[in-house]
Amino acid sequence: MEPEPFEVGRAVRETINILSSSRDGVQISKALGTIKCYLGGNENQPLLKEREEFTRVHFSAFLQGLVSNLSPDWIELLTTDQQKELCDSFFLEGPADQAFLVLLDSIISTGLRFRLMKLVSILEQFLQMGGISAVIWEVCRQQAQADSPMLQETFLNKVVCLPDHLCNKLQGNNLPIFFPQNYFPLLATEIIQVLQWICDLLRGGVDCSISFVSQILGKVCVHGRQKILNKLVPRLMDLTKVDCIWQRICWQLVECVPDRWMEAVVSGFVQTAPGADVLSQLLGNLVVKNKKAQFVVTQKLLLLQYGYETTVLQNLLGYLALDSVRYSLLIKVLKELLETWGSSSAVKHCPVEQQLYISKAILICLSHLKEPEIESNRQELLVSMMGGMKCHLDSNLPRVRRLGMVVAESISSRINTDGPSLKFQYEDDDETRELKSLIKQTAPLQPPITYLPNAGGNDSSSATPKALSKPSGTPHPSACAVPEERSDSELDSDDDLIPYDMSEDRELKKMKAPVYIRDCIEVLTRSEDVDKWEATMKVLDCLIRRNPATVREVSMELAKVLLHLEERTYIEGFVELRQRALVALTVTDPVQVVQYLTSQFYSLNYSLCQRMDILDVLALAAQELSQPHISGKNKPSSVLSPCVQTLPGRDSTQDWRRIVDERIKSKTRYLTKGQSLVGAACGPNRFSSLAGHFFFPLIQSFDRPLVTFDLLGDDHLVLGRLAHTLAILMYFAVHTVAAAAMGKALLEFVWALRFHTDSYVRQGLLTAVSSILLSVPSDCLLEDMTNEFLETQSWLADVAEKDPDGDCRRLACQNLLLMENLLKKLRSASP
Repeated sequence: MEPEPFEVGRAVRETINILSSSRDGVQISKALGTIKCYLGGNENQPLLKEREEFTRVHFSAFLQGLVSNLSPDWIELLTTDQQKELCDSFFLEGPADQAFLVLLDSIISTGLRFRLMKLVSILEQFLQMGGISAVIWEVCRQQAQADSPMLQETFLNKVVCLPDHLCNKLQGNNLPIFFPQNYFPLLATEIIQVLQWICDLLRGGVDCSISFVSQILGKVCVHGRQKILNKLVPRLMDLTKVDCIWQRICWQLVECVPDRWMEAVVSGFVQTAPGADVLSQLLGNLVVKNKKAQFVVTQKLLLLQYGYETTVLQNLLGYLALDSVRYSLLIKVLKELLETWGSSSAVKHCPVEQQLYISKAILICLSHLKEPEIESNRQELLVSMMGGMKCHLDSNLPRVRRLGMVVAESISSRINTDGPSLKFQYEDDDETRELKSLIKQTAPLQPPITYLPNAGGNDSSSATPKALSKPSGTPHPSACAVPEERSDSELDSDDDLIPYDMSEDRELKKMKAPVYIRDCIEVLTRSEDVDKWEATMKVLDCLIRRNPATVREVSMELAKVLLHLEERTYIEGFVELRQRALVALTVTDPVQVVQYLTSQFYSLNYSLCQRMDILDVLALAAQELSQPHISGKNKPSSVLSPCVQTLPGRDSTQDWRRIVDERIKSKTRYLTKGQSLVGAACGPNRFSSLAGHFFFPLIQSFDRPLVTFDLLGDDHLVLGRLAHTLAILMYFAVHTVAAAAMGKALLEFVWALRFHTDSYVRQGLLTAVSSILLSVPSDCLLEDMTNEFLETQSWLADVAEKDPDGDCRRLACQNLLLMENLLKKLRSASP
């Protein structure tokens, strides 16, 4: 029946009173049916004025009264259909914004289980029926009428934080629809629906605000839910391809995001977009219109962060290159990247991963650079390349040096298209191949000039040399000469083959190597016979080991000769042969040779390479002396081929670190039983009485600069190698009498240099700490060096948390674990 035209507010109050006091199902259903008429749910609707008054003034108050009186006492008096029609429908069919607020506030505040579960069930239906899109649409319409910003902020928090509210309230009883992985894809679908309604209004010539949708998108992204864009981006990509209105809506959607959330939205789009063209389609010229977005794109994502994949960099820089308005920003970005890449401070203090990230960005920028821009900025690019190349080549880390070489090669090939470009020798790996592929994406590199025959079948005269000069005289037996070009028919004839003239060939004489040590010294110092010199180098190691008595008489003279020996002609493995001879000499006469080598390390007129050769020889000799000495043919392979390899072109610290890691594993208790191991060879440790001769002369003068040698200055590469060598000597001094004194001296050395700016030096210091913890007896370490131990532990914790170098952080964590094991061992041993 149609309600009488009396005051709407009085009808609402009477209905609330009936719900709170009556237990008559008929009366309750009649009262709720009367209010339902004001929603327009029946055929006989009330006057339009009263309906507007109810929805605008009384609806929220009625819902709050309905919720506060929601109890099984009167709900059970209604049938299931009546509950849906006369209770649930008020939330599902009334004004969505008001119903949503009342529902969520009531769920958060209520403590009664029946009421809570009933409201949760209604909210679930509300979401499934598209209630969120209705809420957003209502707020967008209210924004056009300049409604209260506080109310808009309330709706924003409720919509974005709904999963958090429901999870906190329901905990283990939460419903799947409220899980973040389900709710935010649903929210993305609702946002698309709202944008569709806005698009329809714009087609009809009616303005509508989109800023609330932008705020929702911004707040969702800043809360870490950027995966919502996985649902939004593909749909927006399809809609903006063919419709200019949708493209305007998409651009406005991102432009209206508040500045405090712009970074999260832009980075989300950059990571989600499948390509630079899609990113340009969705963002337009956002970086030109919005200063915050420009800062994020040109500074934050390129110079201040480095955790993104290569595809993100390609999207970002490709987006800048696709439009002429944004292209000037690409040039600006390239100059800033090159400035950072060429900064010696950045090379020293930035993690290698960040330097790799910047290098990739530079190469991608170069791939998008056009010829006019290259021509106009050629000199500036050249200056940046030279400065950055120097900084990278000065680094002690091979990976950093290789990065500098690859980037310098790439810049050189782009700015010197007509002339020769830089070429470096380095070992190709996956990283360098990826870097080289980046610059080939849009701008092909100038192919290197070669003079090899054309293997592709192209007969162009520019591809191969025009003619090969005909050799005069008798050809070398091992060389094949092509006198002149012939036709295919002539080349196919066997009769035209010219036999070699072997009349003057002579058998090569096998050079007899020296058999005495003094003869070797004579050959190495005075002989001009290159073949004899080479034969001597190849047998010197064996001769030294076979004649220890003779060697001791001339050990100082031979050590001086070998240390200053230079390669007269090419000999395969010359550096290794010289190193093996020096190691054999040091092992045969350790006291005199070690005294000579350690004194020469701090002497004048030695190159850095020679000083590092001394360190390598001392490390290898210490390892061999610490091994069990076994004579005979069945000598263990570990003695014949030491694990600490110091060949040129290779970081010698990596192999010995593996030894330390194995030592740590050997100190770890395993509760499983495996196969029995063959017992290791036993024997006296010859290094025990010699450790001090190796160690103390090296460590005592590191802080005294020479005219041509300053360890605390520019020669930090040698300082890093010295730290690693001292660590090796400390490691092999385990169970020796001098271990405690060596450990204390080495710990003071570490403490003096702990804040060194070079990461390679810090790695050596941290490795030295590992050696101290493994070699110095634990009781001596914890009793005699308690203060140093605690201070070192505090420093290691700081390094593990704040050091920019990943290897330093790893070594610090390893040392902290060793310290913790020592402390546990001490506690278990104490009564």
